[in-house]
Amino acid sequence: MSDVTTEAGPRIASERAIGPAALTPGYFAGVMASGIVSIGAQLIGQHVLASVLFWLALVFYIVLLALNVWRYIAFRPRMTADLHDPARAFGFFTFVAATNVIGAMLAGIGLVTPAAVLLGVATTAWLALGYVVPWTAVLGNPRRPILDSANGTWFIGVVASQSVAVLAAGLEPLFPQWRQGLAILAIVTWSVGVVVYGACAVLVLLRLVLFPIEPESLEPPYWVSMGAVAITVVAGARIVEMDEAPMVDVTRELIAGLSVIFWAFATWLIPVLVAAGIWRHGVRRVPLKYLPTLWSFVFPMGMYATASIYLGRADGLPVVEAVGATSFWLGLGVWSLVAAAMIADIVRRLTRREARS
Repeated sequence: MSDVTTEAGPRIASERAIGPAALTPGYFAGVMASGIVSIGAQLIGQHVLASVLFWLALVFYIVLLALNVWRYIAFRPRMTADLHDPARAFGFFTFVAATNVIGAMLAGIGLVTPAAVLLGVATTAWLALGYVVPWTAVLGNPRRPILDSANGTWFIGVVASQSVAVLAAGLEPLFPQWRQGLAILAIVTWSVGVVVYGACAVLVLLRLVLFPIEPESLEPPYWVSMGAVAITVVAGARIVEMDEAPMVDVTRELIAGLSVIFWAFATWLIPVLVAAGIWRHGVRRVPLKYLPTLWSFVFPMGMYATASIYLGRADGLPVVEAVGATSFWLGLGVWSLVAAAMIADIVRRLTRREARS
């Protein structure tokens, strides 16, 4: 029996523990959520709030980096098990998206060189994970059928791809000497994200159609299906605003039109996801409690608000911009609730551990 299999039991058991051994691959979604709410606050002129969220996101990012390095050194078999688990492996893409969100915030305050370094790190990680994760978790996985493990986390690969496009497009006017390369990177990653979204949507839809839908299975990461479309809109809006470049010139009108369509689709998805949540918690009585996956619910909320603001300004759509400004406050409220729940959960676990010792 392989190490991946033998580690499954301890890994599942450690979900209720605290520390690097119990760290989930998708915890960087907390950085993504905090960062995107900070960017949204900056866009609507709430500069003090944006600064507070910026520092919280940065500290969160650094802490998670340290914990993941610790986990890789001390608990590598558990990390390997996550990489081979189709229900969890796509969570590793949150590192890519979180890195780009931090990079976008740094660029926003004038720290363009660190932002460019983070773009390089994120692009390298995106390329590596983009080939490794689908193989280890899906294509090379001996378990069949594998489709029953498809879930909302699979869309995080799309978010990672589009996050590279967002940061590359944002840095393009700041580095004239790299303009052509950044334009190509932005459009390539935007295009890959669109295609991958289509593939993930088909696979997740087949899973929902072919296998029984249990209320426990409709977890918060399904909201990433909307968040992935929203960040596609942001990436598209940033590309539309880029300076002239051959790759941009031939795709600008196409991307601008598709961005409007994607925004409409993201808007349509929200009532569907809300209805799924009501059915899960209101009808089927699944307890609503803190889980790390809740950050995958917060990020799409903030991303939708930011996407609406960007699209409204880029295409001259004041109604869409107003929708984004209103959505921001809802996203901030959800972020506050999840952050408070996370702190309470950490305190509760620490208290129980001290009591046992």
